[in-house]
Amino acid sequence: MKERKVGTVSRGIRCPIIKKGDNLASIVTNSVLEAAESEGFALRDKDVIAITESIVARSQGNYCTTNDIAQDIKNKFPNGHIGVIFPILSRNRFAICLRGIARGAKKITLMLSYPSDEVGNELVPLDLIDEKGVNPYSDVLTLEKYRELFGVILHPFTGMDYIQYYEDLIKEEGAEVEVIFANNPRAILNYTKDVLACDIHTRKRTKRILLANGAEKVFTLDDVMSSSVNGSGYNEKYGLLGSNKATEDTIKLFPRDAQDLVDNIQKEILEKTGKHVEVMVYGDGAFKDPQGKIWELADPVVSPFHTKGLVGTPNELKLKYLADNDFKDLKGDELKKAIEESIKAKDANLKGNMASEGTTPRQLTDLIGSLCDLTSGSGDKGTPVVLVQGYFDNYTNE
Repeated sequence: MKERKVGTVSRGIRCPIIKKGDNLASIVTNSVLEAAESEGFALRDKDVIAITESIVARSQGNYCTTNDIAQDIKNKFPNGHIGVIFPILSRNRFAICLRGIARGAKKITLMLSYPSDEVGNELVPLDLIDEKGVNPYSDVLTLEKYRELFGVILHPFTGMDYIQYYEDLIKEEGAEVEVIFANNPRAILNYTKDVLACDIHTRKRTKRILLANGAEKVFTLDDVMSSSVNGSGYNEKYGLLGSNKATEDTIKLFPRDAQDLVDNIQKEILEKTGKHVEVMVYGDGAFKDPQGKIWELADPVVSPFHTKGLVGTPNELKLKYLADNDFKDLKGDELKKAIEESIKAKDANLKGNMASEGTTPRQLTDLIGSLCDLTSGSGDKGTPVVLVQGYFDNYTNE
């Protein structure tokens, strides 16, 4: 058999523009098969078809409005004074949510983490924090003190003063606002006992700390829009987490009930090609930009739905470790054969084995979803479906 010379390949698949009510399983299946015919490649077992969460939510019509959010906030916080803590700095992700939250409140004490938000958007450079002698782990700053120390610092990518932007937005919705800066969730309890924790990946800890220290009402973003308001969309598991701005007063929520979708695509591909592929829905990738320091993952998870074959973590050997250590005296065909035999004989679980040191111990869905997010991009590529081939291959596959 001829030796294969190509490993993992990631292809963006162009699809029609998806609208509410579209049969997404058929559209995705047909788009992949048409791309294969057009480009002259064939599907193989263990290929991965990945679908952006946005077209899944769009096909479901899973939207809500800022008025829906306002009503939910009023129901949850009838007293009207809310501590809104640890939001990320984002016009697309959070500002539209904040508009609805403010519309449902009388007063908001907005507590921002510093020197950056949870996903790395920087308010203040660390060097400036050091220069001013501020301890972000313990110091609580008022807006006046913050401005006195740091002045106005614009976001390096967007050019926004997010502090002013969020403050103005809240006022526009008719709510009173005060802004403070702190990293200890307990600090908000000096202002109000009713708190909406807006952090994403640390929300459970934040809620636990607040409730243990005298908070009266604590909700997290996954509690807001977790059920329908006036016939709106909702997400029973993630609420507003993973949402995006759709229009000036409409929010696209994270998709729900899509396990049948990925299973049906897997079934359709098997029926039409005889190949057993894996299928997943993905949102943000899980990676950090080394220059901007922004961690991409603003969604609660990379993949909310996937077929069973994508459960787990990689089980791989580090080829350069084998070449530099176990087989350092071998070259050419001898080295190739020795490495191939090691791969074929590897244990099902390589935990603790030095030959696996440095391989990425992350969930398959996080790794593949990150690859797909980079492939599809977030702009105008028009490829909301990604086909990944050869991801589960190793050096021995032909």
